Amino acid sequence: MKKSTLLLAAGVLVSLTALAAPAAWYKWKSKLNGEVWCTQISPGDGWVLINGPYKDAHCKIEGRPGKQ
Repeated sequence: MKKSTLLLAAGVLVSLTALAAPAAWYKWKSKLNGEVWCTQISPGDGWVLINGPYKDAHCKIEGRPGKQ
């Protein structure tokens, strides 16, 4: 009984991770010098979100990764 419950839990966990998509990319602009970066998370307090989300690391393809 315990073994089958563990196998079922492991199967559910594996199937849920198969549905996960990568994080989206965003354009951030520096308050200090106006430089623009494309990152998945904020580079810090001195940066302002200017655009996004994007599917690629070059911030050229608009949209969320994993979605059509």
